[in-house]
Amino acid sequence: MLENIKIMVIDDQATMRKIISQLLYQIGKFNIIEAANGIQALEILNSSQTQKIPDVIISDLHMDGMDGIELCNKLRLSKKPGIREIPVLMLTGESDEFILKVSKQVGAFRILSKPIGSPELKGHISAALGFEV
Repeated sequence: MLENIKIMVIDDQATMRKIISQLLYQIGKFNIIEAANGIQALEILNSSQTQKIPDVIISDLHMDGMDGIELCNKLRLSKKPGIREIPVLMLTGESDEFILKVSKQVGAFRILSKPIGSPELKGHISAALGFEV
């Protein structure tokens, strides 16, 4: 079920990108694209051919350069085919209700709390892809 799915992992901490990637390898055969922040993610997405656009984005909320909220907003406003529709799973250690509300308003599919385990992550990815969980 979760095979050959493209997932972009965005976090300004290389260690967190590695941890998320390792969790992903535990739960499926994913093609993983990494970006260090929202700016780099947009550069990758805008230079990608349509068939290389990820099926799901997992992004940290707080990052240097461009945070997850601004990234999500820019994705939803994109004119490039396929980008507006990418479900974004926003990872955060944040519990501020305002920040969480804004994340949903700009189009995050779900807000996920850190730390996250592989079974929970698998459920969120499945839901983002429209699979029954």
